[in-house]
Amino acid sequence: MPKILILRFSSIGDIVLTTPVVRCIKQQVPDAEVHYCTKQGFKSILENNPYIDKMHLLGGSLKELVRQLKAENFDYVVDLHNNLRTRIIRARLGKPGKSFNKLNYEKWLMVNFKRNRLPDIHIVQRYLDAAAALGVKDDGKGLDYFIPAKDEVDLQALPASFRQGYVAFAIGAQHYTKRLPTERIIELCERLQQPVVLLGGKEDAATGEEIVAYFKTRPVNNAQQTTIYNACGKYNLSGSASLVRQAEKVVSHDTGLMHIAAAFQKDIISIWGNTIPEFGMYPFRTSYKVLEVHGLSCRPCSKIGYSKCPKGHFKCMRDIPFGEF
Repeated sequence: MPKILILRFSSIGDIVLTTPVVRCIKQQVPDAEVHYCTKQGFKSILENNPYIDKMHLLGGSLKELVRQLKAENFDYVVDLHNNLRTRIIRARLGKPGKSFNKLNYEKWLMVNFKRNRLPDIHIVQRYLDAAAALGVKDDGKGLDYFIPAKDEVDLQALPASFRQGYVAFAIGAQHYTKRLPTERIIELCERLQQPVVLLGGKEDAATGEEIVAYFKTRPVNNAQQTTIYNACGKYNLSGSASLVRQAEKVVSHDTGLMHIAAAFQKDIISIWGNTIPEFGMYPFRTSYKVLEVHGLSCRPCSKIGYSKCPKGHFKCMRDIPFGEF
């Protein structure tokens, strides 16, 4: 029975994007025992995944984690993070394995010189390539996200106007330059003209209340109107995922809930600011529409994001044309 270790420490979206590798190894490698190593804070993303036999969690000492991993005597290591810590782990385990290609040089060229040498390939395929030596092939089934029964949201708990259908809008993002300004979120909600459930963490709750307050005071000019329910901070990740799964459509920045929405094959409106879909992390195997500013000389300004616009104008978000839906 081959024992295989998968390494990916963070973050939400990146971990969800590794799930095809987990599934394909478990289903395609005969009698495979699949272990997954991630940070303690991301345990909930994977603990209900039926294709994972055992999890190993980094909570403190890397030395202690390595000791635990050595005791497992793995046959192969698939490194889907490829950073200093995972390279240290691989070296200390001394087992066969492969790391995925992060395309750091190609991304550097794109960010600094706007020279596009990026391959037209989704990051999921690069993750799968790291497991190719095991005989693993893409099964074409997309991403996985498994919601425990305790976190399923009963729509009867929502206000009555949201029980017959709504759009889920993930308004948060890890970095400021990956989020629409609040006034533009409001503008996009107005265009939707449907009930909208706002999703995000506790840090997004105040923004959600500002949006709710705007629509409460807005005069009604037509029969179709936007109504808002602020669910930011009210649910854990799987609870938010449940609301995504039950939505008619999902609007999201380049963030983890976008990839969770893709796992449920939702119709997605995908919003891109300082980063670009060409980095290979657009919605995977689902219907989606990209909202972005084309031809902006300073974009992309980073492969990740910033706490403020380096140029000060934030045109990559402020100037996005919304069009019709």
